[in-house]
Amino acid sequence: MFIPKSIIISILALFVLVSSAFAQKRIGEWRPICIGNSNILDSKIYNAPREINVWVPPSYAKGEKKYSVLYMIDGGLEQDFHHISGLAQLATINLNFEELIVVGIKTENRYMELTSDPKDPRYISKPARAGQSGKFFRHIKKEVIPYVEKNYRTGDKKVLIGESLAGLFVSEVFLRHPETFTGFISISPSLWWDDKALAKSAPDLLKKHEDKPRQLYLTMANEGGTMQRGLDMILEAVKNSGLEKLKMIYVDRSKTDTHSTIYHPAALDALKKLFPVPQPEPGETPWYLIEGGQPPEKN
Repeated sequence: MFIPKSIIISILALFVLVSSAFAQKRIGEWRPICIGNSNILDSKIYNAPREINVWVPPSYAKGEKKYSVLYMIDGGLEQDFHHISGLAQLATINLNFEELIVVGIKTENRYMELTSDPKDPRYISKPARAGQSGKFFRHIKKEVIPYVEKNYRTGDKKVLIGESLAGLFVSEVFLRHPETFTGFISISPSLWWDDKALAKSAPDLLKKHEDKPRQLYLTMANEGGTMQRGLDMILEAVKNSGLEKLKMIYVDRSKTDTHSTIYHPAALDALKKLFPVPQPEPGETPWYLIEGGQPPEKN
């Protein structure tokens, strides 16, 4: 069927107008807010799909710069991804720390994936299916990190962060696999697990470490008991390790935070310390902050 050229041109013009109308924001129009990418990896280790979520700073689209990466345990969309990526977004506004990529690694069964195989009989049957942190670590090392480094412009610095059971996992990765990351942030780690087995093994595990530049940020809220005792054991082991190039930062939050309030403020503090940037020298105090001050005269 023959269609006159004038009709084709009219149809194309109408399409352009309609497309432009939909492309512009309209009063009362609802639009989704996209803050990152949710990726489903075909995990060979788990023989199942696994979710990771990635946030990049706005400047990522404006050049070829490479960015440090923060890998976050419990990084599902219904877990901790939003509030930690929100902290990273803050750096793009106030420049208090380095702009970075945030990779949220979702956990499906936290007790199974974040705990080591228990030896104490009190922990073997409860919770059920616990003790597969080694498998979860292999998933991160062999699948998540290679995927991120292949698809994003990543720099040399990569830091692992987690809280509670995820903090226990971060502590275990630091002690058993220190070469995997350049920095570790462990917030209120559940070191009570398996009667403080990880903390008890810290002195021997640290003897196997190469003395290379790494950063370790540790903090604990007011949990006390076996959690604090386990952390004290790791702190003592690190201090006696002789690892001169390891920079350890310990912040005691036992008087200011609980287990449910510590993560957000501690994460912000850790990001400032592990991803520092030079801060500008303070200038003169603005006139409006001085009692009775006057604006400078214009020439």
